[in-house]
Amino acid sequence: MPILIDKRSKVAIQGITGREASMVTRHALAYGTTIAAGVTPGKGGQTVEGVPVYDTLRQARENHGIDTTVIYVPPAFAYDAVMEALGNGIRLILIITERIPRRDAARFLRSAQGKSCTIVGPNSVGIINPHDRVKLGAIGGDKPERCFVPGQVGVISRSGGMTAECSWMVKRAGFGVSTSVSIGGDPLIGSSPEDILRMFQADPQTKAVVMWGEPGTGYEEEVAEFIQGGGFTKPLIAYVAGKFVESMPEGTVFGHAASIISGGHGRPSTKIERLRQAGAHVPDQFDQITDILKDLLS
Repeated sequence: MPILIDKRSKVAIQGITGREASMVTRHALAYGTTIAAGVTPGKGGQTVEGVPVYDTLRQARENHGIDTTVIYVPPAFAYDAVMEALGNGIRLILIITERIPRRDAARFLRSAQGKSCTIVGPNSVGIINPHDRVKLGAIGGDKPERCFVPGQVGVISRSGGMTAECSWMVKRAGFGVSTSVSIGGDPLIGSSPEDILRMFQADPQTKAVVMWGEPGTGYEEEVAEFIQGGGFTKPLIAYVAGKFVESMPEGTVFGHAASIISGGHGRPSTKIERLRQAGAHVPDQFDQITDILKDLLS
């Protein structure tokens, strides 16, 4: 069984009437995802691609039993949207919005602690489950099958674009994915790689995981400790990008806001060493992922 989303998920999109959200809704519906409702204050009574729009998430939940929401609202309104979802008992909140003020992210992540809710993002490109043909967010675009086919390999990526690339590597190796998760590239996110690995560990369908790492943060080091502590026992193929950043001036931002080395913290070379010591398979070149997968799963 895939993690996070499946054909039983009852999905709402907050901000559905926006241009990007409307396009994403069309692609998700064409893939087979059931989008039960949308939410845009002041737009209640309208429809988007046949999906009813409500003024509040409470109305959408009362009418459709919503348990999953995708947030596509401008950064200034993201805090209110997340708090609305938390207040309505939503079990999965996927935040697509980029450039959310760090203070706002800290506040809603703190509010989520202790609640029966999983937050993915901010700055996520989405989640996809090819087995049930369910996708949330822009992940896969209008042709998800190019990269995402059903299988037994989980994918975790801090980069939205590399979520697709890692899944394509899995496909090139002759396998498919159980679930692919873009966790987001911001400094403050709801679900870390360790959190998602914990879910894959409990999923009998997932036999191995491919993870894309970057400079900055301590996420990869936390994964190494998690493996060493016996928390994750399945094969992990972890590629860490950006080794060249270590030769650049300290504090240089590499792509995402969280991809920054400061005070020696977040160096790719350290991440690679720690992951290898923990027993993860860490290729030197990205395209070596296919050979490693073949060796492990064939």
